[in-house]
Amino acid sequence: MAQNTRIEWTATQLDDGTIVPGHTANFWWGCFKVSAGCTNCYAETWANRWGKSIWGPPSTTEREYKKAAWQAVPRWDKQAKAAGVRWRVFVQSMADFFEDHPQVVEWRRDALHLMSQCSGLDFQILTKRPENVIPMIEQATGRHANAWLADNSHCWLGTSVENQQTADERIPHLLRVPARVRFLSMEPLLGPVNLDQYFGLLPGNTWAECLCNEIDPADRPCITCESRHALGEMSGINWVIVGGESGPNKRPIDLAWARSIRDQCAAAGVQFFMKQVDKVRQIPDDLMIRQFPN
Repeated sequence: MAQNTRIEWTATQLDDGTIVPGHTANFWWGCFKVSAGCTNCYAETWANRWGKSIWGPPSTTEREYKKAAWQAVPRWDKQAKAAGVRWRVFVQSMADFFEDHPQVVEWRRDALHLMSQCSGLDFQILTKRPENVIPMIEQATGRHANAWLADNSHCWLGTSVENQQTADERIPHLLRVPARVRFLSMEPLLGPVNLDQYFGLLPGNTWAECLCNEIDPADRPCITCESRHALGEMSGINWVIVGGESGPNKRPIDLAWARSIRDQCAAAGVQFFMKQVDKVRQIPDDLMIRQFPN
């Protein structure tokens, strides 16, 4: 499954102000629920409409390979480069790219290779399992994840958080991943969240190049030349997307929660994007902010 998408945070704004829709690329379908944010999963609902039995634990449920994305992504890359525009691609709207499922190991390896070849696109990879990012990139590529991400700065990494508990569980794992853009999807937002500790410069959370340009922030020897790596600072979260839940069983968002996150982002110089209230109520003027990372 690969298509244009109406997901607003994948769009690209051209110099003349024109908004170009982004894309979604699903290399496979299927997942299982891990927290309260998954309760009314739209992807599961959509898969069920198609009669797909692909939602459940890896031990009992298969995932479904999708051919279209593998063909569409190189085509989009070629078109974007020809147009001189960076298009955004939301990776795996119908799955979690970093789910620990044995069936998808080779698919993930091939998808990372494909994304590395398509540098004309910005890939937005969102996961509820950020603790898996580094080991799975290293397993798939045979390189330090830090080195691979440095060479593939067009691959953004984000994690979904719905409340303070999931923020405190997941964001520290994301902050160990030195992607050029690290972002949060706070949709559905189910409670107040304080993000202050995750903004700004974070000591000891960046890296330096060694003699052969392999990179690692943990001062481990390079796997190629065995030189060491210096620690330094890098920014924390670069971008925060906020949205309420939609659908017949939606849990209401308190707009005070969204305003608090907006204000935290403004104080820290972090880009803020208000996606929706609930698809029924309009976004209030003071929350109609749709910024993108630089």
